[in-house]
Amino acid sequence: MMRTMVKKSIKLFIFTQILIFLTYLISFEVYINIHIAFLSSFLIIIGSTYAYRKMINTQLEADIINEERDLLDTIEDPHELYDDTAINDSPIDELDLKEIVKQEKKKIKILNLKDIKKGSKAGFSPLRLVPYAFLILSFIALKNNGLLDIKVYLPSLLIGIIIGYSSTKNIINISK
Repeated sequence: MMRTMVKKSIKLFIFTQILIFLTYLISFEVYINIHIAFLSSFLIIIGSTYAYRKMINTQLEADIINEERDLLDTIEDPHELYDDTAINDSPIDELDLKEIVKQEKKKIKILNLKDIKKGSKAGFSPLRLVPYAFLILSFIALKNNGLLDIKVYLPSLLIGIIIGYSSTKNIINISK
């Protein structure tokens, strides 16, 4: 099953490359802009997906991931003001406000080096950095050689995004 999904992804990539090569009949400038833009965005999508997948798999193996609130709940109620659990059922006269403030201060997470390292593992992965370097350097090369046509280049990025997404979606859904 995995093998057929990989074959599908490779066939899709080759089919796209053939279609892009046919643009050479229009002109070399159109071909090179479409091809560079496609490869750049395709490699970025593939690299980002695999970098995040690798990071999540290592966290799952190490049992680091903990149950947290839903993302939507976090956005709508970041301070848990509408939470159903009662903080303290005591009458207002008997509440120790200093103790409540101390408990709430303990809940506040302070950004530390360990959290920064954990969150930046996928961001500084070579699987992500190399495609971005390719995007920047190829864009500069096209511009310096007078071949850059932004009207062709920008829409061509979408082709790589679509093909990259469909390729990684097929492979990742199977490998779960």
